[in-house]
Amino acid sequence: MRKIVAGLFISLDGVVESPEKWHFPYFNDEMGQSVGALIQSSDVMLLGRQTYLEFAAHWPNQDPATDPLVDVMNNKPKYVATTTLETADWQNTTLLKGDLADELDTLKRQPGKDIGITGSPTLVTSLLRDGLLDELHLLVHPIVIGSGKRLFDGAYGQIPLKLTTSKTFSTGVLNLTYERA
Repeated sequence: MRKIVAGLFISLDGVVESPEKWHFPYFNDEMGQSVGALIQSSDVMLLGRQTYLEFAAHWPNQDPATDPLVDVMNNKPKYVATTTLETADWQNTTLLKGDLADELDTLKRQPGKDIGITGSPTLVTSLLRDGLLDELHLLVHPIVIGSGKRLFDGAYGQIPLKLTTSKTFSTGVLNLTYERA
């Protein structure tokens, strides 16, 4: 059975919002390989509404000749967990509007690689809370942001996790992988 696997950039103080404003000074080949391996381990993307809207406004307008991720992002099947979107215009996108647990169970039972989540912190937290997320990959950056959306705001209570792998990159970024305990 396929796994649902999320990957997020996160600061030391738990901020996941707007990583484009603080992440890039820490990006190097080590991180590129890690992110690339996570992207390659999935053949389907699962997105929350907000991340979908941001990606759908960005990726279709990029040049595949200058960024190798363009074709991956545009061509990979995408599923959006939403209760508010009525249409999805980005190619290969399906809206999940029914019972999310049932919809995800159906996706997990289909043949293929993992179901990958990039961004979508609200979705990630709710899936983790509901026991639907199989792996959480965090790239913890050695920076305190001070304000912004945090991955965990305390509204969900305790969620026991088990650290399954860890690595420290030369930039000080921690590459941590968790499963539910």
